Amino acid sequence: MKISALLTSAGINIGICVLLLSLYSVLRKQPGNVSVYFGRKLAQEQNRSLDSFSLERFVPSPGWIVKAWKTSDEELLASAGLDAVAFVRMLVFSIRIFSIAAVVCVLGILPLNYYGQYMNHVEIPSESLDVFTIANVAEGSQWLWVHCLALYIISCSACILLYYEYRRIARMRLIHITQSPPSPCHFTVLVRSIPWSDERSLSDTVKSFFMKYHASGYLSHQMIYRVGKVQKLMNKAEKVYKKIWLNAIAMEKKCSPLKYKCGLCAGATNSPQLYHNNLGAKNMSLDQSDSSPKLKECAAAFVFFKTRYAAVIASEVLQSSNPMSWVTDLAPEPHDVYWSNLRIPFRQLWFRRIATLFGSIVFLLLFLIPVTFVQGLSQLDQLHKTFPFLKGILKKRRFMSQIVTGYLPSVIFVLFLYIVPPVMMLFSTVEGSISRSGRKRSACYKVLYFTIWNVFFANVLSGSVISQINTISSPKEIPSQLAKAVPRQATFFITYVLTSGWASLSSEIILLFGLVWNLIRRYILGRKDESTSVPSFPYHTEVPRVLLFGLLGFTCAILAPLILPFLLVYFLLGYVVYRNQILNVYIPKYETGGQMWPIAHNTTIFSLLLAQIIALGVFGLKKSPVASGFVIPLLLFTLLFNEYCRKRFRPIFDSFSAQDLIEMDKADEKYGRMEGIHQQLQSAYCQFSPVAVSSAENGSSVSQEVDAKGCSKELKDELHHPTLSCIPAPRLEQVVSSVRLLATARSKKASSL
Repeated sequence: MKISALLTSAGINIGICVLLLSLYSVLRKQPGNVSVYFGRKLAQEQNRSLDSFSLERFVPSPGWIVKAWKTSDEELLASAGLDAVAFVRMLVFSIRIFSIAAVVCVLGILPLNYYGQYMNHVEIPSESLDVFTIANVAEGSQWLWVHCLALYIISCSACILLYYEYRRIARMRLIHITQSPPSPCHFTVLVRSIPWSDERSLSDTVKSFFMKYHASGYLSHQMIYRVGKVQKLMNKAEKVYKKIWLNAIAMEKKCSPLKYKCGLCAGATNSPQLYHNNLGAKNMSLDQSDSSPKLKECAAAFVFFKTRYAAVIASEVLQSSNPMSWVTDLAPEPHDVYWSNLRIPFRQLWFRRIATLFGSIVFLLLFLIPVTFVQGLSQLDQLHKTFPFLKGILKKRRFMSQIVTGYLPSVIFVLFLYIVPPVMMLFSTVEGSISRSGRKRSACYKVLYFTIWNVFFANVLSGSVISQINTISSPKEIPSQLAKAVPRQATFFITYVLTSGWASLSSEIILLFGLVWNLIRRYILGRKDESTSVPSFPYHTEVPRVLLFGLLGFTCAILAPLILPFLLVYFLLGYVVYRNQILNVYIPKYETGGQMWPIAHNTTIFSLLLAQIIALGVFGLKKSPVASGFVIPLLLFTLLFNEYCRKRFRPIFDSFSAQDLIEMDKADEKYGRMEGIHQQLQSAYCQFSPVAVSSAENGSSVSQEVDAKGCSKELKDELHHPTLSCIPAPRLEQVVSSVRLLATARSKKASSL
């Protein structure tokens, strides 16, 4: 690829970025787009202000950039949580390390590469990008020690910055654990694979076991039930009913009674009167009915303990001599529980993980087809050989050749990559994660491995196959093969940063899908309300993207330094865009305490080791034994540094310290908070909406009512209709009532118009 093709790709992407950023600064000021660009604030404040018409609303302004840049980490932590801070610190680390790398490599390495072999250079736009890579340095050159020195500077700087960032996030996690309000997940243990018994129910089995072996710490337990299709439909109907109720409250203060004919009994009746009192002050509970459906227990339960320390001990120790029974784990947060996976038998998880691993490998191998196709487009000579009819077209139309080789391959590859996160999220769901954060973290790992393999290794190896028809036949050849292939594919990586990096940030800030749906909802469906669901931050897509660009920066720093300025612009722009989205658009639905940071640390260490191995192979190919010899101590130093961080900081993210837990328990007992915490535990984990769960046992009926406090409120309407009394199921009666309420609200709205 020539410089002119790179400049063409850069110009297209810069134009797209400037256009979309300017368009965003105008669209965010329009009152009709509040639910798109300020969904977080709209959900928290539950109100919106309609600005009067002004010309300023249609003029682009950089005010949002200044506000996002000036927001401190403390403000970000208070509003979005530690997970958001950990993600932003990944960007801060990348900005710092690649600023150092850009200064060292662009000023020191790039001139050496350019004047390495060929002194008769043509004009810069007509130059090939290969002359800016280490491939242009002559064999046995005495200047290769500069490349080795630059590698040392980058590696040591990265380790120092990683240490301080890891220590910072670890301290923030400890503060988050010790100073945050008491969380039910600290007192709760999820027990799975409970042994079945013919003599008693699973609930009695759990109570008997923990009263016997954890008598001092056991408080109570809550069984997990199997959810059938009818139960799911009921839950969805209740959500719709609640939404209708809240919309009716927002529409008017009081609905006057209306007369209408009932289609079932042909009698006239009054429609309900809605008295809009404080919804939280109403204590509404469903009537008990003998016809309430009996729920089938699963071999899983939430067990509540009196102290945090007792819960952690119970979750860590082996409960039985059979490791496949009485399996315990600390429970996730109540809003983080993925209920549908709790009913999966524990013995089935092993087969599910094997199946998802096999499916991921098959999907990864199938993805090699578009990778090879994309690499064929980036090789102009191969295009001429494969498709001879294109030779005349590409030669006559120079701009078309620049588009095909410089812009089109990365665009096609990025479009194929859009299907990866949904597929990996599906695999993570099938895998059986018990929490939504665990599912997203598992998907993050899968997307990360997938993108590193397909974007880096598959592109490098397929590119070398196309150009040399050569494959790796032995693990000993990996450094030399990577050393030959990476400089050749550096041009594709630069265009990939432009297309997948800059353009993806522009599409992230503009929220194209949300904007289009908002227009359809408002102007086609006629729905003017702003009550839309607010999404959570997509860590499983953005974390792998940031870490992948970090890997490309480390591996290409001394080989093709021209990529560093483009990467630096990406991280600077990403720092502003992601902070703006976290503050205004996304809302944290659960908190993991910075669990994404160990992923970033391990990936960065892998990137450093990969860069050093490739440099070792390059120095060997360039016949520089001194430079090759100095890389080996750097490899050992990086491994030792990673081992130190693994021993020093990683345990903070994997477990809790007894010292902190006992001190927190003593503080709660001292100030009399423990009794209130125990009362909250009974209603924290609510699988269903409030309903009386009846279970027959030894000929006697035992009814246990699940408290509604802390869960979504069950709305019991004071509606009475002759046809509803004959329906035995109280919750089905709720559904019929909600339909009546919807009809009343719509008729009232139509009459007001």
